[in-house]
Amino acid sequence: MREAKHKESDEPPIFHAGRPATIMRVLILSSGGKDSCYALWWAYLKGWEIAGVVTVQIRGDDSLMFQLPATLVAGLQAAAAEIPWTTITVSGTPELEMEELQDSLQPIINGQNVVSSEWSEEEWSAFWPNEWPRPNLNRFPSNGKINAIVTGALRSDYQKTRIERMAEKLGVKSFTPLWHHDPYEHMCDLVEHGFELLFTSVSADGLDEQWIGRLLDYDTLANLHDLAKKHRFSIDGEGGEFETTVLNAPWMNCRISIQGDTIWGGQHGFYQITSAKLEE
Repeated sequence: MREAKHKESDEPPIFHAGRPATIMRVLILSSGGKDSCYALWWAYLKGWEIAGVVTVQIRGDDSLMFQLPATLVAGLQAAAAEIPWTTITVSGTPELEMEELQDSLQPIINGQNVVSSEWSEEEWSAFWPNEWPRPNLNRFPSNGKINAIVTGALRSDYQKTRIERMAEKLGVKSFTPLWHHDPYEHMCDLVEHGFELLFTSVSADGLDEQWIGRLLDYDTLANLHDLAKKHRFSIDGEGGEFETTVLNAPWMNCRISIQGDTIWGGQHGFYQITSAKLEE
């Protein structure tokens, strides 16, 4: 196993960031997890303008496209970097959710002012605990058309092709900077470059309830590597073995502090966040 070590450079070696002559204005589709947060950093290192972060919320019980647990933390991540943030709600129905997302993204892509959440006050109260400070970002500013969408897809052709088709219909480019990166190298880079990850759900043999709410560090990564080999699951969680939430990242100006409870169902479980705030 490769030994994870700190590197002197803040820029991940897998990326070659350059300053383009024409600045791209991009949207980041982010669940608040490790991959979308790393994809945002990639866009930042490219010198692009991060016009906003979009978090997809699911009204149903499941989605083949989008993460469900702890996604609203993405709002605090955006607030920590003073990036505009909005939520878009879709049904989670495979035949409908991408069309629903496309329709909601269209005015944002066109540079129109968009309210930062389509939710009613009642829905906010149900999904966003009162203890959480809401990001004070009311609108996406209309500073021009969006040029591209950036996502953190790793190896799911199902996700990548649907995002690309949607982007084509919207008239923008689609970037998946982490596509087919080596799973272990990817996890090492996250730790080495200061991404603070919390395991918010697990559903694989070898990952018991002790992993829920656990932070990823060098020791945890070594343990995860051994378990992944023994139980034959993907170390980067691409097969749905686990989900993560990012509490700190190189592009954030402050850390997120959270508290919560472990909900365990015998073979899988999740971290139910009860409070979250930006640290001063």
